Amino acid sequence: MTGHGERAHRAENPGSAPSLRRALIVVASNRAAAGVYDDTTGPVIRDWLAARGWEPSVVVVPDGEPVGAALREAVEGALALVVTTGGTGASPTDRTPEQTRAVLDFEVPGLAEEIRRVGAVTTPLAVLSRGLSGVAGRTLIVNLPGSSGGVRDGLSVLDGVLDHLVDQIHGGDHARHD
Repeated sequence: MTGHGERAHRAENPGSAPSLRRALIVVASNRAAAGVYDDTTGPVIRDWLAARGWEPSVVVVPDGEPVGAALREAVEGALALVVTTGGTGASPTDRTPEQTRAVLDFEVPGLAEEIRRVGAVTTPLAVLSRGLSGVAGRTLIVNLPGSSGGVRDGLSVLDGVLDHLVDQIHGGDHARHD
């Protein structure tokens, strides 16, 4: 199944409970996937997550459908988190948002908006990112830009909300703030 039918099937049959601390980093880069250069953003995200008690792994894939395949595999594997890096710009090969949207059950637009807002403090180019954030099954998916600065900005935003959001996705109650 694909698309909306797949989402409906997951909603009715959520499968096994996800490991709340397993994460996948998907690096979307044609050149890094081809070995033209080493990816530098995936290790930054991996180290950031590991320092916070997550069990992250990194996969480097070409832009486009390979990103979608990695996302679907992570959701089917019941990972709690997928962070993508790269493929969010406006070039003809940047297809990460389209691949992400195809697997999401719903978007969390404020998260993506805040990542762009924080990035724009440093560079006006941050507003060109088309990255999305949302939930597929019980997996949080966050698209970050492919630049090291964009990754740092995105992680700074996630730092304040990641644990709460993952808890909410898995049925946690809202804390009262009177």
